[in-house]
Amino acid sequence: MQTRETIRDFIVTAFRYDERNGPLEEHESLLAAGVIDSMGVLELVTFVEDEFGITVEPQELLPDNLDNLNDLTAFVERKQLHQKSA
Repeated sequence: MQTRETIRDFIVTAFRYDERNGPLEEHESLLAAGVIDSMGVLELVTFVEDEFGITVEPQELLPDNLDNLNDLTAFVERKQLHQKSA
């Protein structure tokens, strides 16, 4: 399963995202849409660290990295690539 789909499945399941109103949009702000809150961010970070074998540093806990499915997927893939090349 690809990174994006793994993350999407986790969000839909863990945060009980109701897709009856439409699918989770890749650019939709998870915080602004009320999909997750500050505790949800921590749960999401723990998931991506465990699932993808990466470490999210405190300075990386930014909306640019975690706010939506596109940003989160790109962040995880960058971290994985950086880890492999280190």
